[in-house]
Amino acid sequence: MLYTVKELSELANVTIKTLYHYHKIGLLLPCKVSEAGYRLYGIKELERLQQILFYRELDFPLKEIKQILDGEPDRLLILSGQKKLLLSRMRRLERLVQTIDESISHTAKGEVMDKSAMFKGFDSKEEWTEALSEQNQYLKETYDYDLLKENSIDVQSMNESAIEAKRFMNGMAQGLNDGLKFDDKKVQTLIHQHINFLTHHGHETTAESFAQTTRFFLNDDFHRNMLEAQATGLSYYLCIAAEAFASNY
Repeated sequence: MLYTVKELSELANVTIKTLYHYHKIGLLLPCKVSEAGYRLYGIKELERLQQILFYRELDFPLKEIKQILDGEPDRLLILSGQKKLLLSRMRRLERLVQTIDESISHTAKGEVMDKSAMFKGFDSKEEWTEALSEQNQYLKETYDYDLLKENSIDVQSMNESAIEAKRFMNGMAQGLNDGLKFDDKKVQTLIHQHINFLTHHGHETTAESFAQTTRFFLNDDFHRNMLEAQATGLSYYLCIAAEAFASNY
């Protein structure tokens, strides 16, 4: 079934102007244009619009949404990443509701609320700190490196990086499971896209430095186990693929 712009706007609760703008910037293109000039959308376009709107709920800029969707054609991976971010936001909202309830209770009693509790939930840095705590403890004990001390937590940046890391690692695991050689064009393209993401998001990464990082992952017990838990042999596969990329870059 095909939908006109008007029908799609009513179905998705977005304005016609919004759909025209998405078309103009190349974010959502119709699958065909009728002889009468009507833009028509099919199920694939509906699915893409759903993904766009999920990212808009997460306050992603349109430019970044386009980059993510164009770079990752796997709808299941996109939805999984969006679910993780939405759950994170949901937990944050739950904390905000708890803070409101406590504020109401203190106000009703004429009490002054504790200042630290007053602003609980307004920043999800606490959540990322908790998520990184195990890795950070290992790095401090093994390498005397405090990940959280050396790197300030930018919540939006961390969320975007988490989506990209999941996309990349899932892609590499899929390549391994599908029996693709480490120097297969698809595998090498995945690495190239990932390095570009890291570079464009403030992490100066070269092909050589990325290969060194994957070698560290292979030799380090904690990080190797993280990769092997996703797919047996992934740590080695990632390392030799990255080294092949660096040698040909």
